Amino acid sequence: MKLEAVDFTASDAPQKFVESLRQTGFGVLKNHPIEQTSVSSIYANWQTFFDGESKHQYLYNKGTQDGYFPQSVSEIAKGFKKKDIKEYFHYYPWGQCPAKLKSELSNYYENTSALAAQLLNWIEKESPDEVSKHYSMPLSHMIEDSGQTLLRVLHYPPLGGDEEIDAIRAAAHEDINLITLLPASNEPGLQVKATDGSWLDVPCDFGNLIVNIGDMLQEASGQYFPSTTHRVVNPEGTDITKSRISLPLFLHPRPDVKLSERHTAGTYLTERLTELGVL
Repeated sequence: MKLEAVDFTASDAPQKFVESLRQTGFGVLKNHPIEQTSVSSIYANWQTFFDGESKHQYLYNKGTQDGYFPQSVSEIAKGFKKKDIKEYFHYYPWGQCPAKLKSELSNYYENTSALAAQLLNWIEKESPDEVSKHYSMPLSHMIEDSGQTLLRVLHYPPLGGDEEIDAIRAAAHEDINLITLLPASNEPGLQVKATDGSWLDVPCDFGNLIVNIGDMLQEASGQYFPSTTHRVVNPEGTDITKSRISLPLFLHPRPDVKLSERHTAGTYLTERLTELGVL
């Protein structure tokens, strides 16, 4: 299993991208339309936010899940007992956000959501007929007017060397949503689990855009597209005093969208958030 960057502008990009998703659960795009300057600016501005104390004024709303999640309530990955070493902010267009940071984040949200709709069209067009028949509607239609698509600003703080045994920045997990878009982080650490059980480093060149399949697409495709296990490991051989900022966009359908005979997007999300201990 090998992850290689696909040129977004190439004529065969849809085929190569979807084949990578099919084989690995991940796709890596280069020459994509998301501007690096925008991502760099968001990283810098939100580093300042996480370094300050005003973040506590935006404590998350448990019912709506928008706002700041301190490390004390960080997620525990399914099957694990230790909290991830991270803090994060959940941005929704309708939710709370520091005023001076909202415009930049809103523009990024809109641009990446539009790109995600295009990638979902690629996935649908490259799906075999026996897979497409499982979709209750076109994949890109599932996210139209959805208030559930989530932009998470993640901060993995510097490590002091005294962390709990076995605690890492993000334990092995699968995403809940349809697909996730993630610009390469400012620090390495993302790994994907291969079919033989080994862990592979995901290319972290700053211009890359990483896309992975979530559980909802796996459910909607009748397991054809795999929701691949991934994690963020603590740095080895690099400066552990450096923060790591990450900016995943989780594409969620409207709650009423039928994923399968057993689940709508709403019932699936509630079940998983309960398992994670954040509901």
